[in-house]
Amino acid sequence: MQPGTHFSFGDHKEHGFVASFTSSMPQHLAHWFLEREQFEPVPDEPGLYRLSEPERDGPRRTRQAVHDLRRRSYIVQADIRLDPTLSTGPRRPVRSNELQERRSRLAQAAAGRTTQRFTPPTTSPPSARPIPPKPTYAPTVHLTAAAGGRSR
Repeated sequence: MQPGTHFSFGDHKEHGFVASFTSSMPQHLAHWFLEREQFEPVPDEPGLYRLSEPERDGPRRTRQAVHDLRRRSYIVQADIRLDPTLSTGPRRPVRSNELQERRSRLAQAAAGRTTQRFTPPTTSPPSARPIPPKPTYAPTVHLTAAAGGRSR
């Protein structure tokens, strides 16, 4: 193990994907981090944690835990298949660029001008409308009470 290592990840015959921490890491802090990464303490094995539900994409989740801890500047040692920098996960299916090309053509067509439905405006612009003259008297408003309404 490298000097200054904080966490170690690997495979275990009985417990599956496991993690442990070294003496350079405070126990309560290591426990907190490993639980957040979905590792649980192994009974009767102090300092050893196993991945909960390893059958649910265990290798990827373990690689993600290694990545997360390294991103927080911890020194992490991991088996080759669990180290995200050394191993590659299963290849994802590659999509063809047909959809992207079609979207690009549609965007170019939408941005262009069309002559099919072009009609010149028949009205003058709103700024050319005449403004009605201001009244010289104050208008009187008569309010009537609505029948059947609430009284105040």
